[in-house]
Amino acid sequence: MTENLTKETFLKKVFNFEENKEWKFEGDKPVLIDFYADWCGPCKALAPILEELSNEYEGKIDIYKIDTEAEQELAAAFDIRSIPSMLFCPMGEAPQRANGALPKKQLEEIIKDVLKVEK
Repeated sequence: MTENLTKETFLKKVFNFEENKEWKFEGDKPVLIDFYADWCGPCKALAPILEELSNEYEGKIDIYKIDTEAEQELAAAFDIRSIPSMLFCPMGEAPQRANGALPKKQLEEIIKDVLKVEK
């Protein structure tokens, strides 16, 4: 199940950018974060794919969603200029970003290559 994050939960579960200048991942497993907006067509198309991935990778990765309209400070902190944008946060490495509504197969490849997680 995907989980919506607010700034407060993001600071605890992903990265506390108010306390740390350098990337310091707070999570206990790799994370995929979807930056979206309710009015965005490609974001709506991506949502069911992320739910499927959340079920398929349950216990191995967390999938979070951030509403860029409600959480403008988070979107600005990661320089999100187009949506959907996804942030992939592996354990012990810097996050990587992908833009656009990627197909499920491509997302699975990124989860394998960047997050280093197999189904």
